[in-house]
Formats: sequence, structure tokens, C-alpha cells
Amino acid sequence: MKFPNPHDFKTIPGTEGWERMYPYQYQFVTDDPERKEYEEKAFWFYDGLHYPEAIYPFDTIWDEAWYLGLSQYNNRIFQVPPVRGVDHRVINGYIYISPVPVLDGAEIGSRVPNFMERAGFYYKNWNELEAKWEVKMKALIKQIEDLPISRLPDLEDISVVTEGLGESKGYHLIKTYDDLINMGIQCWQYHFEFLNLGYAAYVFFLDFVQKLFPSAPLQRVTQMVAGIDVIMYRSDDELKKLAKKAIELGVDGAFTFNKEWDGIQAELKTTAKGQEWLAALEVARYPWFHVSTGTGWSHADKSWNDDLNIPMSGIATYIDHLKKGLEIERPMEKVRAERDRIIEEYRSLINTEEERKTFDDLLNTAKTVFPYVENHLFYVEHWFHTVFWKKMREVSAIMVEHKMINDVEDIWYLRRDEIKQALWDMVTAWATGVKPRGIKVWPKEIDWRKGVMQKFQEWSPPPAIGTAPDVIQEPFTIVLWGVTNSSISDWAEVTDNADPDSITTLKGFAGSPGIVEGKARVCRTADDIRLLQDGEILVAPTTSPSWAPAFAKIKAAITDVGGVMSHAAIVCREYGLPAVVGTGHGTKIIKTGMMLHVDGSSGVITIQR
Repeated sequence: MKFPNPHDFKTIPGTEGWERMYPYQYQFVTDDPERKEYEEKAFWFYDGLHYPEAIYPFDTIWDEAWYLGLSQYNNRIFQVPPVRGVDHRVINGYIYISPVPVLDGAEIGSRVPNFMERAGFYYKNWNELEAKWEVKMKALIKQIEDLPISRLPDLEDISVVTEGLGESKGYHLIKTYDDLINMGIQCWQYHFEFLNLGYAAYVFFLDFVQKLFPSAPLQRVTQMVAGIDVIMYRSDDELKKLAKKAIELGVDGAFTFNKEWDGIQAELKTTAKGQEWLAALEVARYPWFHVSTGTGWSHADKSWNDDLNIPMSGIATYIDHLKKGLEIERPMEKVRAERDRIIEEYRSLINTEEERKTFDDLLNTAKTVFPYVENHLFYVEHWFHTVFWKKMREVSAIMVEHKMINDVEDIWYLRRDEIKQALWDMVTAWATGVKPRGIKVWPKEIDWRKGVMQKFQEWSPPPAIGTAPDVIQEPFTIVLWGVTNSSISDWAEVTDNADPDSITTLKGFAGSPGIVEGKARVCRTADDIRLLQDGEILVAPTTSPSWAPAFAKIKAAITDVGGVMSHAAIVCREYGLPAVVGTGHGTKIIKTGMMLHVDGSSGVITIQR
């Protein structure tokens, strides 16, 4: 199956030279025959799971970090037998990725002993190693929280002389920037220490069950690893607790009559009960409000702590539901009962003791690793990233002060290595007492890049390019992105349709079982979920943990990207809601207000035009 050739895309008029905004190795090339041939034979799909919009030059840091992190653990540390890593490219600001398979059967076989020894050690010692990981991660977060960002004084403090320090604030600013970037990369080294193995365990279990029971629906298998509590739900649980406390204290009216945080806070401050609630809020905010309103991968993804209107909207929703006598907790007992029923149903159909033991072992391993697969998100993409973006803005403010850039938010238009170059220019000019060259270079360049980014945002990236492989085996690709031979065939069917308005059926991954009908609500950002009405069907590029209050309102969820282990699929299973994920085109085809028939058991969406 062929998708568009990666080398056939034309430069958008007015963006000529855009390639300099990204690392040079991210470019599709035509002047290197060997690389060009490789790129055309490979299958590349758009990573809309992490980048729903065109990526800013600086934000590429996290893509570079996982480019290294995932691939090194797959290929150089654990040696996953059938796949090496994941290659990356960029077209018009959109990231495309491609799993790199091991094609030689003999080489696959030679990798198996290494994988069994190394991965086996982690699986056998998972809980102890994960506890060690949490200590490392919290220490790194504390380190970045405590990292001082030094301004450049007109005259250094006399202590530099009297204490013989031998170092300037200029040196420390450059060093601190290096430390900040290195902590970010280190964080992502930790990110992937367990993650590949977590997804691999899930894929091993899925593969084993589907070979035993070829007709078993995929979501039935995923339900066997449901009902496991993870800290990614803690932020949402804090909102529920605060909603209950507001009612108990009799201050819930502040949320009914005020839609903005400023009004809520002002009213609560006027009473002792209100102040008691505000004190409870402050306890909950650290660290649980360090949750991003998006994936956490973009500087634009505010955290709840950055914009309290977002969690307040969630609290107001829960207060409303509680006062109406509705249940706001996840139906854990029901989900677990159904999980146990399904496990017993399939286990009883296994014929041999050996296969039953393999089933039990693989299931227990999947259950053991599942919490990390979700929990790491809070520590990395949410808590750490929230602090990281804050520190970067402190660096940017110093650059604004020295007129290297015009606005704090302008820093995101520069690559991380360009910022290092600009800081050296700025600091040496400060030391010397002259004007830095950059004040004439960077503002002009940034203005041009703003125009380029605007044109990128108006472009619609195709879900896939290149040549689809016979079999997709990379575990992340299957369970996280939802990219399989079946899904790319469905994408191609929609792509080939000349009239998108005529499409009445969309297909995706059966993320969570159930059948419902309802009105669509297209939400592209966390701000949009405030528009959700009870009983609507959420249609989004992807979802993140900060969207949790939305799941208390909706009938079902549909996403453009994602597989059975994507956030939307997992949360819908926990809430007992249908979900179809990885549709490729959902937000492009479906419009708010359309009536939809969603079958989360088959992955089929019918649009009633």
C-alpha cells in the first residue's frame, strides 16, 4: 500500500527556507541517493498523538529526547528482537515517525537471548526497580525546581572578590541553561527506562490471547487489564474532593455564580468557610495541579496551576453533578467485576495447563507494568515539564531585558542550540560593554518564523506517507498510536475520497466497548472542553489527563490518533464509556452538532448527515 511520496511535498509559498528552523537530520533529502531510497521505502506516520499542531522549533527538544530514548532502549539496551527504534522527520512543521524493523530473521533470533536476559531482569524485579525510579525522578524534579536563573548585574556583587569565587553571573547563566537542557534530556532517559517494556508486556499478552482466540475482540483483551488505580487519576480525584468539600462547607455557591477563578476566589475570601476551602486548594495544588492542559509536550500547554479557570470548571461540573445526585466516581467495582468475569470466561476455554500458565504469567506481568505506563506521564510530561517551561520563560525574560528578543514567548521560535548561541552573544557583549549582534538578528528572524508557523498551522498533514510495511510489529506503534495494517488501510480509504463531506462512516481502533448515539462536540484544546454539554460525544485530536472532568459529561470519545493504550481508550474503559480511537481524520470529518452512532466494540462511527 502506497501513500504520498515524502519527497513530493511542495514548499508552502512564503515559507522558503523553513528547514533551518529544525535539526538538519530531520529533513527528507533528495541529494543523497541512499538516504532518499530508504526514506521512500519506509512508512512514515504523522505523530498527532504528541503534536496536534505544527511544532515550534524549541519544542522539538522533547521529540529529540524520545527519538534517542525510545530507540536506545529498543536497540542498544534491551534489544527488542523484531524492531530497532523509531526514525523521525519533519514536513512543514509536522513530525513524522517510522518504526525501523529488523528484517533479517537470523538477526531477530540472535537478539532474543539478550532481550530475555535484560528484559527478564526488569520484569522479575519490576516493583523494586520502579520504586528506585520514583526516587530518581523526584530528585530530578527537585533539582530543576531549585535551579536558579541568574540575571546579569551592572556590577557583580563584591563577594565575587572577597570570597574569591572566580565565576561570574554571565558564566552561571550559560551554565544554568546547559543544566536546564541536560536535565530535560536526562528526564527523558528515565522516561523510557521502563516504558518500552511496559508496552511490550501488553503486546505480548494481546498477541498470545489473540492467537488462542482469533475471533476475540481486541477490547475484550484490553478489559482484562482494567480497573487498576494509578496516580494519573489523582489530579482529577483532587477536584472531586474539593467539589465535595465546597458542598460540605456550604461555599458551593461561589462556583455556581462565578465562572472565572478571580470571582470565585474573591467570594471565598470573604468567609471563614471559604478561606478553609482555599487552604485545602493550596494543599492539593502541589504537586497535583502540575498537570498539563495538553500533552505537556508544547510550551503552549498550560498547567492547571498556570490557569486555575480550567480546574475550577471541573470542580463546578462535579458540584453540579453531586447536587443532582449523580455519581462522579469512576465505577471501579463494576469495571473490576467485568474484568474478572472476562478473564475467567477466556481462561476456562484454554485447553492445556501449559497455555493456562502462560496466560496467567503474561496477564500478571501486564497488570504489574500497567501502573508505570500511566504514572510516568504525571512525573515527566506534567510535573517536570510544567517546571521546565517556567524556567525557560525565566531565561527568556533575561533575553528580553537585553533586547535579544522582543517578547518572552518569542523564545520558542528558536532551536535550543540557537538559544545557546544567542546567550553567548548576549553574555560576552554584557561582559565587554558593547551591543550584542543578536539584537539585529533574532527579532527579525523570529518575525519571519512567526509567519512561517502561521502557514504551517493552516496546512493539513496527511496521516501517513511512504510505503506501508507488510506487518507492523513495533509495540509503541501498535498500542499507543494505534497504527496497524488495518488502520492505515482505513486512513487510505478516507484520504482517497475526493469529497470528505460525503463520508458517512469512519473506522478506528475499538478502544472501549459499547454502543451509543449522540451529538458530537469537537474539542481541539482543553479550553474547548468547557463547552461540552452533558450527553455529548467528545471528538478530539487526542486527550490528556487534565481533560478528566470531560469524561464525567460525555457518552463516548472519538480521537484522531491513539491505540488501545492511549489516554482516551484507557480512561473510557475505566468509566465504562465507548471509545473509538485512531480514526486518523475524526476532527476533520466530524463537525460539532452532528449526530453520531458510535460502536466502541467494532471501532465504527456512523455519521447521520
